Amino acid sequence: MSKRAVLEVIALDVEDAVAAQAGGADRLELVTDIAADGLTPPTGTVAAIRAAVDIDVRVMLRLADGFAAGDVERLVRVAGEMREVGAEQFVLGFLDAHGGVDLDAVEGVVGVLGGCRWTFHRAIDRAADRDALRKQLGDLPGLDAYLTAGSAGGVDDGLPTLLAEARRCGEPGYEQQLLVGGGLRLDHVPGLLDGGIDAFHIGGAARPEGWDGPVSAEAVAEWRRVLDGV
Repeated sequence: MSKRAVLEVIALDVEDAVAAQAGGADRLELVTDIAADGLTPPTGTVAAIRAAVDIDVRVMLRLADGFAAGDVERLVRVAGEMREVGAEQFVLGFLDAHGGVDLDAVEGVVGVLGGCRWTFHRAIDRAADRDALRKQLGDLPGLDAYLTAGSAGGVDDGLPTLLAEARRCGEPGYEQQLLVGGGLRLDHVPGLLDGGIDAFHIGGAARPEGWDGPVSAEAVAEWRRVLDGV
């Protein structure tokens, strides 16, 4: 039997989380301030969502718009606070001014996560050298996924890169799961599945009313059916 594809849904609050789980999501990415492409949510929201659902929850560690780390000491404190309220999975990723990975910042934050699993987010799509970034990060504890569209412009532009990276699965720097998101549509899914990609991330696609409206369990269920080949 083939492995079920992972469906991750962006949640802003408990209502979103409950609807996403009801629709068949496997995991949540928990953020606030979607206008800034998703920042670290309050600890109270994290605790409430963990109490409301029993699927995996990955908490964003990002304090300002853009991909610079900013105040690393504050990031480390926030990561510790999230651990204290029970967060066990995370999303993070920082670049320097030249588009290289900010390894000091990433290592500083990962150092307080105690081996928790984490995703390097779409900063990879802005990196000057994706391959170099992957190889620099490859041995960090807990890193198990890259959230990527293959391109800063979204999945339409990034499809060749995504499929090429999927073919390299298992090589040094390419052991982590490709989690595809960023302009992802249902019509992309068959080709990505055929290319060996088995993890998908949606945000606006789960919200028929737009970002001002909640996650729709029905919209998530439609993605679940397509991913399951129903």
